Amino acid sequence: MKDKFISQIDKIAFLDRDGVINVKLAEGCYVTEWGQFKFLDGAIAGIKLLNDFGYKVIVVTNQRGIAKKIMTEYSLNQIHQKMVESITNFGGKIEAIYYCPHDIGQCNCRKPDVGLFLQAEEVYTIDKINSFMIGDSISDIEAGKKYGIQSYLLKDKENLLSCVRKILIVNK
Repeated sequence: MKDKFISQIDKIAFLDRDGVINVKLAEGCYVTEWGQFKFLDGAIAGIKLLNDFGYKVIVVTNQRGIAKKIMTEYSLNQIHQKMVESITNFGGKIEAIYYCPHDIGQCNCRKPDVGLFLQAEEVYTIDKINSFMIGDSISDIEAGKKYGIQSYLLKDKENLLSCVRKILIVNK
């Protein structure tokens, strides 16, 4: 159990994965191996910029392919390990990854529910005023708002880096 008297409060940038960090495959298709994972333009630079401004980056992602038995948790963890290594090689850092392996209606961790944020809260003392969620779907935004943090929807032709720059200017 985390010590409630910890003086450090963490500014967290919660990021969805598919469609924010990597190219989202067509509806119903899942990234099941590293060879299918392609970083979006601006994703790594956006993560590094967040780190440079004192944000811990936490990925919160629905991974329904596990429930559908299209992939395993082991293969998901392999993908995430390589993603983190690639980001680290460019000077960025992913603090943690929380994922929901369940199908719709089976849990409270699948976005738009807030279970993934609550898992992060068990480890981090989150400054909700200065933390935020960036996603590419309405369920990402709903989850962030339900959790009580600002939420930003990536718009057409916008990437993580351009979104982060706008957020940092507003929050200056």
